[in-house]
Amino acid sequence: MEEASGGDRLNVVLFPWLAFGHLIPYLELGKRLAARGHAVTFLSTPRNVARLPPVPAHLSPRLRLVSLPLPAVEGLPEGAESTGDVPPEKNDLIKKALDGLASPFAAFLAGAVAGGRRPDWVVIDFSHSWVPAIADEHGVPCAAFQIVPGAFVAFLGSRSANAAHPRAAPEDFTAPPAWCASSFPPATAYRRHEAEWVAARFRPNASGVSDMDRMWEMDERTRFTIYRSCDEVEPAGAGVFALLTDLFQRPAIPAGVLLQPESDDRHDGDSEVLQWLDKQPSKSVICIALGSETPLTADNLHELALGLELAGVRFLWAFRKPSGVTAPGTDVGELLPAGFEGRTRGHGLVWTGWVPQVRVLAHGAVGAFLTHCGWGSTIEGLMFGHPLVMLPFVVDQGLIARTMAERGVGVEVARDDGDGSFGRDDVAAAVRRVMVEEEGKVFTSNAEKMKEVLGDQRRQDQYMDVLDEYLTRYKDNSSSS
Repeated sequence: MEEASGGDRLNVVLFPWLAFGHLIPYLELGKRLAARGHAVTFLSTPRNVARLPPVPAHLSPRLRLVSLPLPAVEGLPEGAESTGDVPPEKNDLIKKALDGLASPFAAFLAGAVAGGRRPDWVVIDFSHSWVPAIADEHGVPCAAFQIVPGAFVAFLGSRSANAAHPRAAPEDFTAPPAWCASSFPPATAYRRHEAEWVAARFRPNASGVSDMDRMWEMDERTRFTIYRSCDEVEPAGAGVFALLTDLFQRPAIPAGVLLQPESDDRHDGDSEVLQWLDKQPSKSVICIALGSETPLTADNLHELALGLELAGVRFLWAFRKPSGVTAPGTDVGELLPAGFEGRTRGHGLVWTGWVPQVRVLAHGAVGAFLTHCGWGSTIEGLMFGHPLVMLPFVVDQGLIARTMAERGVGVEVARDDGDGSFGRDDVAAAVRRVMVEEEGKVFTSNAEKMKEVLGDQRRQDQYMDVLDEYLTRYKDNSSSS
């Protein structure tokens, strides 16, 4: 990786959606651009900026974090500035609040231009459909950065593809769309219980516009799209980035997986979790982490816990009160089956405090990862060669789970196709397939191969090299497609 020389140094503004699953990958992209000598401005709101991990000292001269004031929106609690601050049913109000950032963003951009710091690029998320019009007033081009796998965006499709092959009912999303049918494995689609979430993205929500209309408008006004991905983690043989380039009629550029490096920061509780792992045999523990915004129900939690107990394996459960359980003041003891922690104390740990996920996954005692298949968590699990037990719920998670099953790195917990329910026996069977039975050796071997690929820093740097070239080549107005 070479640092850009004077004439090649770019001034890039990054403006992510107000969710930490987006903020962190955008910050990682910013760090990589700053490390290459470019000036980066990262825009978000005050509370989100305050909650980001610190920028490494050697990058801070080139990576600025700038806060834009988020307007109040009726129905949003005071201080709610990200999807993690509200229950899932209020996420669309966060989009409405985001739209209120148009005026502060316009003032920021006008000030930057007037001050002689005209950005070469504004890089925006799926939700920022109004940014390109403001940027155009100052002659600043926009690019998109999608923090999801390319297969997910290909499955959603372009406006023209959806006009030619309309989809509306949930059943329409239970098979690959016409434009993916020849390249996607048949299983790379949504289950019936997941499909309503996708169908709803095509309908207007509380922000007044549908997610798909946001994404399409954003896409049609940007010069190319960057993906937090690479061919090695997309559906095998699908040629996803060529498909996306053809589908949206503009370049689709994989930037690599942009893994957040392991932090040296210590948190209270780190040592206790890691000391517990130190006492466990090598590769004997399954780590369970289902994200902070996964819509688990109380019944889901009970069946998951009882399934772990039935499986009889060592486990570390990074337990957070799920967004789907809204009863106030519910503590862990009330959310888990009676006596569960006592019965499993000899071989299991339920930890409700901060869990350093990367450090835990890197620990030699961990042998598998039970995940909701959020893209970042999936990549982290594979980065350390762990086979996956997969329990997807929303967004891209179902497609990620199908892709990883197709690549032979794990298994999904069996679910009822209609309502998505699962039982303790389903959990135990999936955990034992990966951790106990002979088949688990195949999953582990495949996951180890994925680890080698994702850990090849030279290959990951090459993805950023190509992105660097596109940012330089396409910044002039004459390069607009």
